[in-house]
Amino acid sequence: MIVTLLVAAAAAGWVDAVVGGGGLLLLPALLVAAPQLSLPTVLGTNKLAAICGTSTAAVTYARKTKIDWGVAAPSAALALLCAGCGALLAGSIPPEAYRPVVLVVLVAVAVFVTVRPAMGRAEHMEKRTALRRGAVVAVAGGLIAAYDGLIGPGTGTFLVLAFTAIVGADFVHGSAMAKLVNTGTNLGALIVFAATGHVEWLLGAGMAVCNIAGAVIGARMALRKGSGFVRVVLLVVVLALIVKLGAAQLGISWP
Repeated sequence: MIVTLLVAAAAAGWVDAVVGGGGLLLLPALLVAAPQLSLPTVLGTNKLAAICGTSTAAVTYARKTKIDWGVAAPSAALALLCAGCGALLAGSIPPEAYRPVVLVVLVAVAVFVTVRPAMGRAEHMEKRTALRRGAVVAVAGGLIAAYDGLIGPGTGTFLVLAFTAIVGADFVHGSAMAKLVNTGTNLGALIVFAATGHVEWLLGAGMAVCNIAGAVIGARMALRKGSGFVRVVLLVVVLALIVKLGAAQLGISWP
């Protein structure tokens, strides 16, 4: 089980660094490998591993590409607060309450990205108006961050799409900004989970090392292969999330 978790952590780090959605791999792995842990403890341990990977990916992107700090920085700062608020409610809202909504959103995302093949292939700076900048900070740093603290599957993917659709980033630069905000969401949630004793530190530290390794490889691949590669990975992750949540909605067990 430990080996399985370490492999899942490395794979999750790679997916998160490219387009987000690593929780699709790591959270189910934790639930299967450590059934004795409560849901808040699973989420807290996952955040410990995830923050190491997302922060490493963020640094890798920042060194290799230009980041719009006027958008990314306030989004990350707000995300720190909102994810913490979401984490305070973790475990209090049953999956049946949010699963159908997330499923509908994911299907809409898959259709949107599929029918707009040019989306995210180039930067559209004309979209960086003050109104759109404010909107993306509210959506990414507020709404999506609170969702990440609450439960979080697909958070990184939602962040990439927010930066791409609202302020016209291409998929590589959108992923770079998403990593910064995702670091904020992970930190905000981790602080709450740690303060309430819901982190398995030794297990989380081992997964963190593997998550970092996967994140470095993923970020470098995304930078080298470009937006087309990120778009393909994004669609694969979104479809996998749809299958997972759809199966759960129908009562089908799929780890």
